[in-house]
Amino acid sequence: MAIAEENGKVALVTGSSGGIGRPAAIALAEAGFRVIAAMRSPDKRHALMEKADAAGVGGRIEAAFFDVADEAAVKAAIDDVLTRRGRIDCLVNNAGFAVGGFAEELSPAEWRSQFDTNVFGLVTVTRAVLPHMRERGSGHIINISSVSGAAGFPGLAAYCASKFAVEGFSESLRLEMLPYGVYVSVVEPGAYKTDIWQKALDAVRVEPGSAYAGKAQRYKAKIAAEMENARDPAEVARLIARIALTPKPGFRYASGKGTGAIILLKRWLPWPLWERLAMSGMKRYY
Repeated sequence: MAIAEENGKVALVTGSSGGIGRPAAIALAEAGFRVIAAMRSPDKRHALMEKADAAGVGGRIEAAFFDVADEAAVKAAIDDVLTRRGRIDCLVNNAGFAVGGFAEELSPAEWRSQFDTNVFGLVTVTRAVLPHMRERGSGHIINISSVSGAAGFPGLAAYCASKFAVEGFSESLRLEMLPYGVYVSVVEPGAYKTDIWQKALDAVRVEPGSAYAGKAQRYKAKIAAEMENARDPAEVARLIARIALTPKPGFRYASGKGTGAIILLKRWLPWPLWERLAMSGMKRYY
């Protein structure tokens, strides 16, 4: 794990204030990277630095503050990193959130907000880093997708659509960048103990008399129960660090209990069989 340190490598991680991003920043620092931990709010850097200091890597992490949806701020921050550090070897596009709610009842503003961060923000940061990686002839881009980028789930239409978009973008970008020695990978986590789902559930609005009222309540209860037994996101962070240290990483990495099976079944089963299986699993709440 000392390879990155010996080479003075730099990693940029977006969405580092919590969720998967915080342990990912620490895992990359432990792997020897100088980590630029990007987040929107300066106030949230303290929790990251406390964890980093406890892990003995606080000196290898520095915070940067920008919203991935703000193109000018993204460019300024990345130009600053390149000026001071001279390189960005690994970009982890982790910033994102989940809009919960049924497709019919989500407002246009909610749909746009979901895509502004999860898709357009990811593309903005990637485009800002690409010229540097392409000219150097090396680099790793790790896009944090989700099992929801491979299979759609009720009550998460906006989130699933955004992650499907991330998958398509990543596939195309992988093929575009291979000739330049830049490797694009996607990580598809399943259920992990982060606050993304609680925030999504808290934001769900069901109008009085809604046809989805009963389903929404049962769905929220089921997800809340699953989160109680969800795994530690440090597991995903360690996977991200392994990918970052792999000279020629693969494209798709599933992570989490049952995630790989869901993705494989969705990919290989005829749609009628997959649909029957999916609806059977949702009988308790849908």
